[in-house]
Amino acid sequence: MGLETKPLSTLHDKASYDVADFPVPTGREEEWRFTPLSRLKGLHTGAAASGGVAVQVDAAPEAVVETVGRDDQRLGRAYVPADRVSAQAYAAFEKAVVVTVPREAVASKPTVITVTGTGEGAAYGHTLVKLEPMAEAVVVLEHQGSAVYADNVEFVVGEGATLKVVSLQDWADDAVHVSHHHALLGKDATFRSFVVTLGGDLVRLSPSVSYEGPGGDADLTGLYFVDAGQHLEHRLLVDHSTPNCRSNVVYKGALQGEDAHAVWIGDVIIRVEAEGTDTYELNRNLLLTDGARADSVPNLEILTGEVAGAGHASASGRLDDEHIFYLQARGIPFEDARRLVIRGFFAQLLEKIELDELRERVFAKVEAELEK
Repeated sequence: MGLETKPLSTLHDKASYDVADFPVPTGREEEWRFTPLSRLKGLHTGAAASGGVAVQVDAAPEAVVETVGRDDQRLGRAYVPADRVSAQAYAAFEKAVVVTVPREAVASKPTVITVTGTGEGAAYGHTLVKLEPMAEAVVVLEHQGSAVYADNVEFVVGEGATLKVVSLQDWADDAVHVSHHHALLGKDATFRSFVVTLGGDLVRLSPSVSYEGPGGDADLTGLYFVDAGQHLEHRLLVDHSTPNCRSNVVYKGALQGEDAHAVWIGDVIIRVEAEGTDTYELNRNLLLTDGARADSVPNLEILTGEVAGAGHASASGRLDDEHIFYLQARGIPFEDARRLVIRGFFAQLLEKIELDELRERVFAKVEAELEK
């Protein structure tokens, strides 16, 4: 399958399944200028040594889980790769995991897909989660261990269906992960995504959403904590091409240590035919120490004047001295006051994780970061 162009948007102007359609990045391209290419270990050039990961699925009893070959006709229908690494992952994966929730089924427990790195070479993966009309499900993606890993994840949410996804990047310190998550929403479908990125040497995650019918509702939430030397990058795209759909994006991060680097890119496109769109995106970063850097770039491209609402905001700064002083004035030591303010910064996001056990795990990991 060859090149597909998208002339209406200047944000993402091409997509293809063919690696050859994408030149090897040099770092001068807009989509790669923040990413330290030398740390990708060959994922962007195709020179990465071959390796593997272990994938385990603990599925809800209502879900159908299959491991299929790359010739399965269901794969690649919702998402066409938009950069070279994504195309490389699509061209190189051998087996894909397909999770299907049948029509009107309500999953009685989360389906957990765990990817564990073995520390041997580079691996490529593909996952498809499909909810048929009126179905409901929760899916958890967990990433752990040491790996050089690139993958694509497709979420197909049928008419009136509801899918909630939690993606946890808790890799070992030397891991490299480049991933695209794409959600395709049918008429009146609901999609809730919560991304938690804590581990890894370099993680570049690109969530995107598109709509097939009116009434689609997408909520994308993210939390990240960047330590010294880490590069954590989140690049979001919401493509409104259908009338009367909604999207809301909120990502928050904290950074500490020398050369801790966070990148957040938020792209929202409202096409000519997407009248009645209601969208907002927000990114906030807390710089806890000197030597940390946060790049935050919200982009809003509006091609119709008939919208219900459209806006974006971005802010990066240090802890509020007044908040710290207020707590210290009441007898709370500085370090405890600092932790309380950071907990408050993340608290509203953490409440969105409806799974108690997972929310407590994420909270404990944030606490461990604060102890540093």
